[in-house]
Amino acid sequence: MKVLVTGAEGQVGSELVSQGLTFGLHIISAGHHVLDITDQFAVERFFADCNPDIVINGAAYTAVDKAEDDQECAYAINGHGPACLASSCSMLDIPLLHISTDYIFDGRSDLPYSEEDRPDPQGVYGVSKLAGDVAVVQTLDQYLILRVAWVFGASGQNFVRTMLRLGQEHDTLRVVADQFGGPTWAGDIAATLLSIVKRYEAGESVSWGTYHYSGAPVASWYEFAQVIFAEAVKMGMLSRTPQVVPIVTAEYPTPAKRPQNSVLSCEKIKQHFGINQPDWHIGLGNILQEWQK
Repeated sequence: MKVLVTGAEGQVGSELVSQGLTFGLHIISAGHHVLDITDQFAVERFFADCNPDIVINGAAYTAVDKAEDDQECAYAINGHGPACLASSCSMLDIPLLHISTDYIFDGRSDLPYSEEDRPDPQGVYGVSKLAGDVAVVQTLDQYLILRVAWVFGASGQNFVRTMLRLGQEHDTLRVVADQFGGPTWAGDIAATLLSIVKRYEAGESVSWGTYHYSGAPVASWYEFAQVIFAEAVKMGMLSRTPQVVPIVTAEYPTPAKRPQNSVLSCEKIKQHFGINQPDWHIGLGNILQEWQK
């Protein structure tokens, strides 16, 4: 089965490409230099040339703060791009698997967000991602939107990489302790999507729709940072553990508002696919080992 992966150079995209062989799939890798998903004609030509059986969209504009001043680009990639992909998938009558985000919610709930909760994004990034989700839903019957949170992987910029850099440069760090979520390893996201592709390839029933998927247990950024430093010191990647001082969101203002609660309920994906929430500690260990090499 030919699987087209867009955003193939990103955190999840690179994992999809590297794990594809393990799953016995023919991965067609398309980074942004190969395919501009915001160009409808380019997408249609690319689909005609490679004739994929299924598409996984890993392309996204993820610079949350920068998006506030770069709205046109954010909307093009996160909103118009998925619309272009969905349109071409519709013409070929093939499914689209699309990665979304916790930022489509306002983050004010005291409970984990379910797939049925009303979206209320608070910034350009979240609004643009929601626009892409809506385009996919309105265009296709065979789609799977996977909302994820706090993604970290071996490639690209993420919280883990930032903490390791700052931990080498500073003896004391101030980290937000009143935002909560489920850190999610990009490798686990890729494995989840590819397992669903394999189910489709085998002709098994696939419950199309929107699903939540994130790591467990729930942590604050402060707690996540503490674990990162402890593991890095244990592995010899840092010579000492920096002092981590918990602060509230108001003490660390950013251009874009962050959700205070990014916790996603993952019961639906467990019920329909038998997929459990992964332990993010294991994913953290995996990327630290990869970087250590």
